[in-house]
Amino acid sequence: MVQVIDIDGVLISSFVANGALALLTLILLRPLLGRVGIQRLVWNMPLAEFGLLICLLGIYTLLL
Repeated sequence: MVQVIDIDGVLISSFVANGALALLTLILLRPLLGRVGIQRLVWNMPLAEFGLLICLLGIYTLLL
């Protein structure tokens, strides 16, 4: 398991990289969630998106 990523001498924690990947995935999923109509099922959409971000971050941290 990689714990530190070296980009031209700058050390980046893999957790930060996983967070960026989770955020990118969430940005790509937002239009799909809008088309499905998830807003009708969720009381607080920003809170639901934050929960999805945390779940994605956990999945990427465990698997990558």
